[in-house]
Amino acid sequence: MRRGPHRVRSVPTSRFSARDVLAESNAGILQRPTRSVLTSVGTVLGVGTFVAVLGLTATASSQIDDRFNALSATEVTIEDVAKEQDEFVNMAFPDDGERRVEGLNGVEHAGVYWPVQLKNGTSVTSAPVGGSPDGKDIEVTAASSGVLDAAGPYITQGRTFDAWHDATRQRVAVVGSGVAGELGISTVETQPAVFIGNEAFTVIGVIGDVERKTDLLLSIVVPRSTAQHIWGTPKDGAKMLVSTRLGAANQVARESPTALDPAHPQYFKAVPPPDPKTLRGKVTGDLDQLFLLLAALCLFIGAVGIANTTLVAVLERTGEIGLRRALGARGRHITTQFLTESATLGALGGLVGTSLGTLTVVGVAIARDWTPVIHSMTVTTAPAIGLATGLLAGLYPAWRASRIAPVEALRR
Repeated sequence: MRRGPHRVRSVPTSRFSARDVLAESNAGILQRPTRSVLTSVGTVLGVGTFVAVLGLTATASSQIDDRFNALSATEVTIEDVAKEQDEFVNMAFPDDGERRVEGLNGVEHAGVYWPVQLKNGTSVTSAPVGGSPDGKDIEVTAASSGVLDAAGPYITQGRTFDAWHDATRQRVAVVGSGVAGELGISTVETQPAVFIGNEAFTVIGVIGDVERKTDLLLSIVVPRSTAQHIWGTPKDGAKMLVSTRLGAANQVARESPTALDPAHPQYFKAVPPPDPKTLRGKVTGDLDQLFLLLAALCLFIGAVGIANTTLVAVLERTGEIGLRRALGARGRHITTQFLTESATLGALGGLVGTSLGTLTVVGVAIARDWTPVIHSMTVTTAPAIGLATGLLAGLYPAWRASRIAPVEALRR
């Protein structure tokens, strides 16, 4: 009897659909929700720090641009470098230097100033005899009235001196609020006096704050002509402060040396405002390097937490893994399930961290009265970073789970 060929039935391939993967992964995560939440905290902190750092850096950079345009972009400093060219020239600024520079297009105010070099033992006091013992530490600045106008002072009491005081060599002074407190000056209505050595000056104004040249707040400011008459022409250290209209600073810096002395423009060095893009780039780079390191550290801690929790879950679910393997699950199925669990925890942590980071940027901006700036690329990539962190953290535990032998697992 002839027998036909044997037909071998193929064993159906074990299948693990995407729906099954998600269902089993969610079940594994929700089985211990508290531990899953705590596991995601590291990723939440890392991604949240990442978003907050980039958002706050972008917001701060925009504020730097605004403040630069308002103040720094309208300030020019002109230094007297005549000593480098000719050692016999004491001060190259002419007596009418302010008028020459103020005649340039775009200049609002200009004034010459220098620190007064007092003789050793000369102190600043509020009385001719027995004055403040700390008065010797107070600096004296000689300045024309244009310097105070260019500095943009906020006057708390009295007034500043003007061109008339400078032209007539009046012995008046303007002091910062801190200096006034140190010298015991509470009001200018009684015309208090300060004594610089044996020279008396009537205090006519107290400055609370300035927009430019903040060191004026720490010194006694006297008219340029008066200082020149009493202490002589300075040998070095003279400078000119110039305030300009927006956009005119660079042009003023180029034209000022020639306007001051057409025959010797090399006697002056004009310092224009720094490039705002360079300034912003330096600040942004410093903030990024500092805080992104913190974000990377938080992400590393989050990855370790996810890896640890996933590995513990593998050990606790050894019997379940063995049963699945005995029922036909392949090693790749087990690997896929645990990788999905860790990636899900990372993605959830990334989403929550992105939300918290965005809220942090908005909250800080509102508190500081700023405009919040967050790039769309930052918001879209942050959750992906969380997912990648969870995926990488789950590689070893998933591989460990796939290597568990069914027989050994069922024995346990």
